[in-house]
Amino acid sequence: MLAMHGVSKSFLGVRVLHGVSLDLAAGEVHALVGENGAGKSTLMKILAGEHVPDAGTITLDGRNHSFSHPAQAQAAGIGIIHQEFALLEHRTVAENVFLGREPTRYGLVDRRAMEEQAAQLLTELGELDIGPRSYVRDLSVARQQTVEIVKALASEVRVLVMDEPTAPLADHEAGLLHALVRRLAARGLGILYISHRLREVFELSQRVTVLKDGRHVTTVRTKDTSADGIVRAMVGRELSAYYPPRARPEEVGETRLTVRGGGNARLRGIDLTLRAGEVTGIAGLQGSGRTSLARALFGAAPFTTGTMTVGGAPLRPGTPRQAIRAGIALVTEDRKAEGLALRQSVRDNTLLVTRAVPDRERPPAARELTALLGKVRLHARGEDQEARYLSGGNQQKVVIAKWLAARPRVLLFDEPTRGVDVGAKAAIHTLVRDLAKEGLAVLIVSSELPELIGMSDRILVMAEGRIAGELPAGASEEDVMRLATTSDGPEPPRGTDPPPPPAPAAREGSAPIAQEGAA
Repeated sequence: MLAMHGVSKSFLGVRVLHGVSLDLAAGEVHALVGENGAGKSTLMKILAGEHVPDAGTITLDGRNHSFSHPAQAQAAGIGIIHQEFALLEHRTVAENVFLGREPTRYGLVDRRAMEEQAAQLLTELGELDIGPRSYVRDLSVARQQTVEIVKALASEVRVLVMDEPTAPLADHEAGLLHALVRRLAARGLGILYISHRLREVFELSQRVTVLKDGRHVTTVRTKDTSADGIVRAMVGRELSAYYPPRARPEEVGETRLTVRGGGNARLRGIDLTLRAGEVTGIAGLQGSGRTSLARALFGAAPFTTGTMTVGGAPLRPGTPRQAIRAGIALVTEDRKAEGLALRQSVRDNTLLVTRAVPDRERPPAARELTALLGKVRLHARGEDQEARYLSGGNQQKVVIAKWLAARPRVLLFDEPTRGVDVGAKAAIHTLVRDLAKEGLAVLIVSSELPELIGMSDRILVMAEGRIAGELPAGASEEDVMRLATTSDGPEPPRGTDPPPPPAPAAREGSAPIAQEGAA
């Protein structure tokens, strides 16, 4: 169906693609993998008409094409779904699906026809839970992803490019998307699937192409290779290098943070202990309370009942500023929206926390700042480079450096490697373990069970706002999912938050976080 041959591209004299070739058959899911900067997105943007290649050919159904605008590629039957959605939140599903291509009658938008066509497309994909009149703002991230796909199908695409489609999704939502991808392939669409998640590459694709430094490394049938083989082709090392050794019992130190009976609108009866030198993993399905727990510890959505101590001292974290002063740091899951000032330099981003909370610790001097960026293994042109021009992995390293500059005692990670390539993942894993060895208490929330199991010294599994159980290092995915899908109480009514437990009596050496009814 599709063949790209000898595609090259340079930006400002820097060659980013070196004669890359790729082909795709009808009904095939062809995975495209490589580290950030390998050229995957540039190659796909050339196919979608967003960039014009310097050399090479694009053949679709035996006819050569030269796209200089996305509209030309779309007219030829090529659609692309970017990692960051291009939807209008305050419009309906139907309005988004036919944006710019609305059916008309007597010179006016034919809303009935538009909604009927959108409903038919949704039905064909088996998506009966989404209505054409639903507003996008009311849909989950997974459902918004579906709307993006329906929007592409409404243009009668035959080649669909999906760039990290499961990056913002939890595991069970990713499973729904996988089923949808299979249905699309069964209808005869050719799908180019970009992903950093090797497990889904093996679950979905028939072939996989590896790019490295803008060059084609290999294309193989997925069933004829392994995760180790793909990693070696991408970064030149074994998959076993993903996860550093866990902490030995003698390396686990004193208690850094405790919570007893913690609760709020989303959490109930939280008992938690974080210790120096230990990496504690938090598992659970989407909506189980994983992120809510991290935000409660950080004071962004604080506990309203229970007690909490940091370093043995009672703490009432009503705001993130109070948590920072106590030595707690949170690396949020959305680094672009909540972790970085994208148009500011690496230096200014690294100093964001120490400037905002100057009484926590003195800001690092220039020499210390340089050493800190070296510690996180940042790859950038310099400290003056704007954060928006860094790769996803290097942006995440700047976020970590920002918090390390404040010298925390407890470091919370929410999806620490979301949207970064396997090389950057390995670097972040090693950094996290090194920080634990230096005496930090580390908590990791992750939707990727292999990462959670590989990194954690113990795993706490959440379900319905509670900690359902604890598992030791090296627990299986089946053990985690068994706890994650088991409830120890009646499910609260839909659309309501579970009631918080009654405030427990104060324990010696601690104080209640807030009085009953406090905001």
